[in-house]
Amino acid sequence: MTKSEKAIALFDQGFNCSQSVLTAFSEEYNISEDDCLKISCAFGGGMGRQQLTCGAVTGALMVLGLHFGRAKGDDISRKITTYEKAVEFFESFKDLNGAADCKELLQGLDMHNPADLKKIESLGLFKTSCYKYAKDAVEITEKIIHQG
Repeated sequence: MTKSEKAIALFDQGFNCSQSVLTAFSEEYNISEDDCLKISCAFGGGMGRQQLTCGAVTGALMVLGLHFGRAKGDDISRKITTYEKAVEFFESFKDLNGAADCKELLQGLDMHNPADLKKIESLGLFKTSCYKYAKDAVEITEKIIHQG
């Protein structure tokens, strides 16, 4: 199973977009799936369902932090590299999807408005658009990691 397929499978199990993306990389970084699911849980729905930065994006940024990030004893250049990779990710994601904010990605519909939530569900946006965003986030992240 590819990481993209794993992310979609997790999303199908009721995990949010951020959880699905981060957890798709759990094995590679030797972090338990449960820890990944817990760490990223609050980032779904655009950070606590506030529809800010898309959860697929935040999950991907966590992965980039795991791969490129600065820890104790590391040179400060690792932080700069991580920021550069984050910018690269945002640019690629926006090029593919037009935005990186959850609300904008969901056609400006507000999850907290019952009528808008019903429209999101009737349009199947969680199953179509959000699948695409999770898949794109995983694939962009893999590309950035493999480019080094």
